Amino acid sequence: MAWTNKMSRRLIAGCAMMLCMMACTVSYKFNGASIDYTKVKTIQITPFPIRSAYVYGPMQAMFNNKLTDIYASQTRLQQVKRNGDLQLSGEIVGYEQFNKAISSDGYSAQTQLKLTVNVRFVNNANHTEDFERRFSATSEYDSSQQLTAVQDALLEQMIKDITDQIFNATVANW
Repeated sequence: MAWTNKMSRRLIAGCAMMLCMMACTVSYKFNGASIDYTKVKTIQITPFPIRSAYVYGPMQAMFNNKLTDIYASQTRLQQVKRNGDLQLSGEIVGYEQFNKAISSDGYSAQTQLKLTVNVRFVNNANHTEDFERRFSATSEYDSSQQLTAVQDALLEQMIKDITDQIFNATVANW
């Protein structure tokens, strides 16, 4: 009888603990957007051309697709061709590689790839939020590798970083 009583108390205590844990959970949604949809309903994203000295062909399409995708997936804004409540335009102004580290034999051991984008943002509902700013991201790779072997993966990560920065600066108010 004592054994059953002891097991019952443990079972009840366990259930009570589970209920407390479930009742006390806090849920956060970090999609980032803090948009007043009563004032802002549309966004116009003009394609960003490449204006850098070094050009990698697929870079423009990769960047423009990722930029439009982030607003489509994380906001309820309708994308329009002109006269958007929010307007994004700009250009890819830098795509460069630098020696990051030198090995003991005097040759480059690590190379840094840098992408820079100039962005003009206009908020027709609140012009105090308008800006023109440059956003950059970097990635490193071992100099023993060819850039062509790692370029797509590095560029994809840098584009993700920059589009996240642009999103946060324009509609997330972080």
